[in-house]
Amino acid sequence: MSKVEEFEELRPLLFSIAYRILGSVSEAEDAVQEAWLRFDGSATLPTSTKAFLSATVTRISIDVLRSARVRREEYVGPWFPEPLLNDPYEDPARSAELADSVSMAALLLLERLSPLERAVFLLREVFGFGFEEVATAVGRSQAACRQLLVRARRHMDAGRPRFEADRQERQELATRFFDALKDGDVGGLQHLLAADVQLVGDSGGKTPQLARAVTGSQNVARLLGAVFPWLLRIDVTFAPREVNGQPGAVFRDPDGRILHIMALDILDGHIQTIRSVTNPDKLGHLGPVGDAWAVDSAVKQARRRAR
Repeated sequence: MSKVEEFEELRPLLFSIAYRILGSVSEAEDAVQEAWLRFDGSATLPTSTKAFLSATVTRISIDVLRSARVRREEYVGPWFPEPLLNDPYEDPARSAELADSVSMAALLLLERLSPLERAVFLLREVFGFGFEEVATAVGRSQAACRQLLVRARRHMDAGRPRFEADRQERQELATRFFDALKDGDVGGLQHLLAADVQLVGDSGGKTPQLARAVTGSQNVARLLGAVFPWLLRIDVTFAPREVNGQPGAVFRDPDGRILHIMALDILDGHIQTIRSVTNPDKLGHLGPVGDAWAVDSAVKQARRRAR
């Protein structure tokens, strides 16, 4: 195969590594492109193209993450990863690890790790790389990588997210949730929510804030039941979609532009966490982004007219 063909065959894997390290679609795509430039500019062919490119994209991603962490400390409100609707990499032998590791809950848990711990954990535990490959990728000895992995596992095991194992049960519950949301059925919503459910929004201070954090089934159900029927009255639409491997939905304005993404964590027959991403900077990779302020103004006008 030519260099281009080899690279394109590995692109899904490279993107999946970079996205899990960075939690950003745009930054992951940039890291993959930089890895291609380095591969294309290399005068010698590596013994293993997969090992070379995986190591290259990992090192690039670690460097980007170190600088990104400074920006995240100054971020307005809760920070969530950029929503991912489709993970391009598939490996039947590691499907469970791949699915769990891409959820928003898992990516947020990974934020507790240092960049090196994060890379070692992902390469070893999620993608199944050998310690020799991991050591080459992060520029540390195998012994050091084993220690990094021990620390990473300790952090991850302490807060490892749990999800409903039965995919069909998750989807059925999510369908009932979005039906109740559409109808403004507060009682129906509350029945589907865990008693200590959390509703958290990531706007980055750039859109009207639905809620930074609301806790409790009654509070969350009342808020959702009060807001979303009005959005639908002004022709906002939504379509259920899998978001970061979990049930969710894409909301669009009357012109079909994306307003926000909602993702659900489901366990034991109830919704445990609802995350909403409205920051337009995190939605542009999904298509044209709508004006959330204009939608908020239209809702307020509709409410005034209804009084």
